[in-house]
Amino acid sequence: MPSTSPALDARPYDALLLYSFGGPDKPEDVVPFLRNVTAGKGIPDARLEEVGEHYYGFGGKSPINEQNLALKAALESELASRGIDLPVVWGNRNWAPYTSDAVDELEAMGASRAVALVTSAYSSYSGCRQYREDLAVVLDKRGQLGPEGSTGVQFDKIRSYFNTPGFVQGNVDAVVEAFAQLEADGGDPAAAKLVFVTHSVPDTMEAASGVGHASYSEQHLDIAALVAAQVGERLGHDVAWELAYCSRSGPPHQPWLEPDVNDLLAERAEQGLRDVVLSPIGFVSDHMEVAYDLDTEAIATARELGMTAVRAGTVGTRPVFVKQLVDLVLERAALARGEDVEQAVTGSFPAFPSITPPDCCLRVHEHPSGIPALCSEDMHR
Repeated sequence: MPSTSPALDARPYDALLLYSFGGPDKPEDVVPFLRNVTAGKGIPDARLEEVGEHYYGFGGKSPINEQNLALKAALESELASRGIDLPVVWGNRNWAPYTSDAVDELEAMGASRAVALVTSAYSSYSGCRQYREDLAVVLDKRGQLGPEGSTGVQFDKIRSYFNTPGFVQGNVDAVVEAFAQLEADGGDPAAAKLVFVTHSVPDTMEAASGVGHASYSEQHLDIAALVAAQVGERLGHDVAWELAYCSRSGPPHQPWLEPDVNDLLAERAEQGLRDVVLSPIGFVSDHMEVAYDLDTEAIATARELGMTAVRAGTVGTRPVFVKQLVDLVLERAALARGEDVEQAVTGSFPAFPSITPPDCCLRVHEHPSGIPALCSEDMHR
């Protein structure tokens, strides 16, 4: 059967789960939310209060929930514009509406098979497998998880989408806009460095993410190179770039991916860099890691160093990105129907699997044999 583009057909799915991290809505939510995030790690509330200062500086409210609602509305609008009747349900791992709330909603509407869209573009334990484990735990508590997958609502997922044209194009557009703003602010675009930023992860998670395909850092480096090249074409000059990390949260003795974005800015300032564009390529929306770690902390660092700095936007609800996500839903539906579909990719790596191998992104430093996770070969879904 020849490879084709996906049709405007969401069968066999009767719902789309927009599946995200979650965040507090008010000051009294902050510590309970952080307890959820750090469950099982034995971190005292006093330490969580310290970490929560990032949230208290924004009124105790994370921007992520409103951004998820905006993305939900954008997806619903794009689906409707194509004549596709597919309800969108929102759920979070760490705050309301929780995964269990989303499953309740799906069951109440009579859904039998849903496709999950995780709001993380890259493949890693925290960006992919942990969501699938959470789904498995919720279904298991309901007595709906058997050796061959869910006996209640069945779940599939769309593939990691960091190397899709819409994600890349959305980031290119955002960076070009940032270079224009840098020039308006008195900076020199031709001399500026483009610093891509993503969430740091422990070295062990980085190693586990590379079993069977490109690792977490390799995924970012490949797409960063592609974005920088396309930005250079749009601007008419080469763009120098580097990848940095933010939001480290582990103990000091545990190795995490480096360099930290603030350390990198200090080092480059010593070497004479005066203009910088920060691109949060590791994030799909302007949530707390962007609002605090970049907009508050990294921009302040750059200014203290005498730099002119601009932060590029995330893909958010940009139409090119939302269209790409709906394309991916339809692609996954066609694959579920057994059709041979052309999977759009860009960059050096092939499309990542939507049904993952059993050893994909294991949390090897804590769980050598892994935990059951949906949408994987070991669960047959």
